Amino acid sequence: MRNTSTVSAARDDARAQAGNLAEAMPYLPASSSPFAPTDVDPALLTWAETVAPGGYTSKVVARGTRLRFTDVTGDACANVLLFSALATWERLNVADTQKIPWQAYLGEGHPLLSGDGRVLATIVADTSGRHDAFCGTTSDAWNTRKYGDAAPEGPSPSGRALLTLAAAKQGLGPRDLPPSVSFFQGVRVEADGAFRWLGSAGPAEVELLAELPLTVLVANTAHPLDPRPGFTVGPLRVHAWRSAPTGPDDERFTRTPELHRAYLNTIEHAEARGL
Repeated sequence: MRNTSTVSAARDDARAQAGNLAEAMPYLPASSSPFAPTDVDPALLTWAETVAPGGYTSKVVARGTRLRFTDVTGDACANVLLFSALATWERLNVADTQKIPWQAYLGEGHPLLSGDGRVLATIVADTSGRHDAFCGTTSDAWNTRKYGDAAPEGPSPSGRALLTLAAAKQGLGPRDLPPSVSFFQGVRVEADGAFRWLGSAGPAEVELLAELPLTVLVANTAHPLDPRPGFTVGPLRVHAWRSAPTGPDDERFTRTPELHRAYLNTIEHAEARGL
């Protein structure tokens, strides 16, 4: 039995927990991750974490960072927001992310754009193909109506509540949060304009490449269109490591005139700041 009856006993008990692993936690240093990708040198990792079902996380990452999300069980739903860490008023613009590439469905090669015509990140790998840039995330009202509770510390937290907490860790407030994109739970639009739920493709991975220094917010919570009556979410693993941003030698750099212009805007913006 744990003894925390005195200050000294509580201190000894707390110190005795060092080195214990929980099902969801950040791994420090990142190279110590028990789930480090086999194709990445663990010494290169800068972020390693398992996000619990109904959990959230946030991090500032450097330009050129590769960020891999892993849906371990096929039930994760990574609701993601991106901000330029140089100036957080520049943030993910879901409308431009769908409009500029002439493609509303996210997949390999798709840019995640800001409202200033720059590429915040590029999807450089995707084994799922089940994502959503239409619906955003859940609100408190939505989850309360469906599950009976939406509190972030409760059994069915809303995406908006979790992203608000993640934003606060980075000095951002609720009004800074634009619509998010989500990975691993797909949606399609029917000919009549209605949304059709696709759900998961099973365990999968998505990899983003940061084209600018980014503030990344993640909420792992159920998709708003998930038809299952119970709150069903699986763990989400995050690993990041340093790499290089997209450049003229990459095939996607000139894949379309619109994408070429967006990458040029991004590189000019970064190089003017000495990045």
